[in-house]
Amino acid sequence: MIGQLRGRLAEKRPNQVLVDVGGVGYVVQVPLSTYAALGELHTEVLLLIHTHVREDALALYGFLSSREKHFFEMLLSASGVGPSLALKILSGMSVEELVPAIRGSDLARLTRIPGVGRKTAERMVVELRDKLAAMETSTTARQPAATSGTAADVVSALLNLGYEQHTAERAVERAGKDGTQESFETLLRATLQQLSAPAQKGARAAR
Repeated sequence: MIGQLRGRLAEKRPNQVLVDVGGVGYVVQVPLSTYAALGELHTEVLLLIHTHVREDALALYGFLSSREKHFFEMLLSASGVGPSLALKILSGMSVEELVPAIRGSDLARLTRIPGVGRKTAERMVVELRDKLAAMETSTTARQPAATSGTAADVVSALLNLGYEQHTAERAVERAGKDGTQESFETLLRATLQQLSAPAQKGARAAR
């Protein structure tokens, strides 16, 4: 299972890019938001990957932010929404626009996305509204993974240690605001200190 690709941006189109990783080219489907935020050709890129396996094919879908990748995977859980349609949905509306549209049952807005009919929009509202309750509604833009590869690597390491995605991302953000130098080891150490700080405070309060 491929979860992340870091390599040279060999080709890019509005819905697809080719990432050269050590001489191996990976074709990755991307939403328009990711395409628009990519750098120039032949520069380094880091994409968070959703691997979709079928009997006759293996397809990669790439995103610059973990929030967008998470929302893509949430869309896949809705009946009748496959990877291609989920990508069209994210290309038609940003996550910050989709969240209130689904929560507010704004079918008129959802059906303006190419490929989304009324029945599909209704299923998205019914099946995803509760799942969105736990998501942040803040419209503050997250820093793209491609502009902070070290931060993305630290988040990945924390996920492997068993931390939740949201907890890991918030801790990395707090560590970065403290002026931590962006080496992997330094940022990881500072982030772990951030994660342990609440527990330390709680322990002192219990004494």
